[in-house]
Amino acid sequence: MELEGKVVVITGGSSGIGLATARMLLEKGATVVSWSRSRPKISHPDFYFFECDVRHEHSVWAAYEQTEERLRQNISVLINNAGLGIQGALDTMSPKDWLTMMDTNVNGIFYCTRLVLPGMKRMREGHIINVSSIAGIMGSENLTGYCASKFAVRGLSEALYKEVRDYGVKVTCLYPGSTDTGFFDNFEGVTSRENMMQPQDIAATIVHALQSPPNFHHVNIEVRPLMPKGPKSPKKA
Repeated sequence: MELEGKVVVITGGSSGIGLATARMLLEKGATVVSWSRSRPKISHPDFYFFECDVRHEHSVWAAYEQTEERLRQNISVLINNAGLGIQGALDTMSPKDWLTMMDTNVNGIFYCTRLVLPGMKRMREGHIINVSSIAGIMGSENLTGYCASKFAVRGLSEALYKEVRDYGVKVTCLYPGSTDTGFFDNFEGVTSRENMMQPQDIAATIVHALQSPPNFHHVNIEVRPLMPKGPKSPKKA
């Protein structure tokens, strides 16, 4: 897709991967709209912010209506990036924490995607990027709720791409490994942050997928740090 002049909506665009992606897309000439709870630190004539909490359908609908009214242009790209994780074993996790993850990581994608798809199908062009996680491919102890939500993103993405591919709409699911964002700020036992990937690394992957030729489709993209614990010292002879 040629990104110049296209409208791109990013959820969770106020920090981390979302913020890095917004900045990179603006450099490519796209019009970027952030649906997030707080305003990103971006000042650019082609950047727009509409306050939105993806956990709530009415909030997503309000952001969508404001976007349509202000820009008067169909949304070509939706990047479902908003997400969070809460540590805890299944038998000690509160229903509130479980539902917070499901509402943000899964229901938010549903609320946002169902609104933009009709326009994409009419245009016969569009791209939806769903940011899952390595936790959407493999389970991890004390991350039961988070893994469950991210596995759901994987299933949603793989089913959806088959629903919309014949309309010229792409769906890509991205599975990042450890990335140096605020995600790990409240996690116990997290080390080696200096060896994590950077938000800009993930943003570059997203832009690469968006710029692929019309009949070329990245369905699943798994990315990990090459040396998550740092390079090993060479063995002495």
